[in-house]
Amino acid sequence: MGKIQHDSAVLDAILDAAADAIIVSDQHGMILRANAAAASLFLYDVPEMTGQSVNMLMPKALATLHDGFMRHHIETGEKRIIGLGRDVEGQRKDKSVFPLHLSVGHAEADGQRIFVGILHDLTNRKATEDALARSQRLDAIGQMTGGIAHDFNNLLTVIIGNLELMDMRGATDRQVPLIKDALDAAELGSDLTSRLMMFARRGNLKPQKADLRTVCAETLALLKRTLGVSYRIKTDFADEVDLVLIDPTQLQSALMNLALNARDAMGTGGEILVSIENVTIDDTYMAQETDIEPGNYVRLSVSDNGAGMSIEAQRRAFEPFFTTKSDSGGTGLGLAMVYGFVRQSGGHVTLYSEQDLGTSFGLYFPALARPAPKHNDADFADKKANPSTRGQGETILVVEDNPKVRKLSLERIRDLGFRVLPADSGDHAYRMLRDGVQVDLVFSDLVMPGALNGYDLAAKITAEFPNLKVLLTSGYASDVITGAMAHNRLYDILHKPYRQSDLARRLQALLAEDPDAGTI
Repeated sequence: MGKIQHDSAVLDAILDAAADAIIVSDQHGMILRANAAAASLFLYDVPEMTGQSVNMLMPKALATLHDGFMRHHIETGEKRIIGLGRDVEGQRKDKSVFPLHLSVGHAEADGQRIFVGILHDLTNRKATEDALARSQRLDAIGQMTGGIAHDFNNLLTVIIGNLELMDMRGATDRQVPLIKDALDAAELGSDLTSRLMMFARRGNLKPQKADLRTVCAETLALLKRTLGVSYRIKTDFADEVDLVLIDPTQLQSALMNLALNARDAMGTGGEILVSIENVTIDDTYMAQETDIEPGNYVRLSVSDNGAGMSIEAQRRAFEPFFTTKSDSGGTGLGLAMVYGFVRQSGGHVTLYSEQDLGTSFGLYFPALARPAPKHNDADFADKKANPSTRGQGETILVVEDNPKVRKLSLERIRDLGFRVLPADSGDHAYRMLRDGVQVDLVFSDLVMPGALNGYDLAAKITAEFPNLKVLLTSGYASDVITGAMAHNRLYDILHKPYRQSDLARRLQALLAEDPDAGTI
């Protein structure tokens, strides 16, 4: 008996120490044991998993295949999964599906078959692979278009040269208009190739030290006359902004492109917000969220409250010749040129959009004035261990409809010492609260599908759960889109992307408030 207890204690210690999820099941697929990592991965408590079928952790189609694989192995001994690792899909308690790597081993104990599954979450790897694939696709397209543009420029040089020679050598009155039209068309072709070269990062930039506020202010003065009175341009420029090394002419062209795209998305009228501020990427979560190297940047954000973009349009937005405005003469080169210019300037572009609500572009340019921050594990450890910004096990309900962002938010808040519960919409979160779930704070996205957006959810919480704190977050540069959302009260918004230290301070500030004050 002592040996059995000893072996059980050793097994418990191994399960608890393992970073990856481990699940032990019998030959019928019933879960005998699961470690804390497995419970965290699938968003269950360990007791909820024990005694249940492993099929609860899989999408329905995979669960059916799994049963067939297990029967086949038991009957024939043939290995299809046993002893072999493979990438599969898992399903969490909130029904979200995610990629994972599964390795299965088996043994016999007291004449019964026992299967041990080791599962590793591949979400971050898959996101990295997708981002790399997009970057490689754009690079490949850039190389191809750069080569085509170079050859096309040579052809245009011959065409323009010959047309000019014809004009100089005494063209007739009937020929002159034809030559002029041909020259104008050739010049348009030359402009087209120059924009292709910019996307391919082979444009001839003339960088100089510049203050983005000055360059943007000059451009916006022209834009206000171009756009007309139906479109309002707001600015939010920080009082102090670092200098950047850019080509001012290309920046003006990029800003014009973004503003004209915003005008087209807003139809007969709307609002554009242009904001400029210093941003420091010195947080592993923020670097992961924005896919930007750590360092000091100046961020130029252009946001609108127009029609927004579909997921497919967002995925292909920066590809040359991709356009959703072909019927109205769109060439699909505007955003490609913006992307190429910013990348050639050493920066990065982010895109956030919600259909029927608006779009926000973030242009990040490396700052010149400040020294680059020093990064080491000790710095991050010190920030993480700061007792003034760490939770004490309070429970936070995370409300986010995007599965990847929700998973990242859960990780961030869990790492700060809080317990977390997920909800994939405002409606879902409200049902959980009405059903009696006990939480200390609700951290909600602003824009979500369903009847309740972030403002609506906050308003209901204020009315029905006055002691419950709420922190809203948004991917937009400001609340430019919130005019379309009916609400009678202003709420503070934590704007994405945000640093871990900013999130920690905001959470602690809210939790430290007097419950009787009723503030949010």
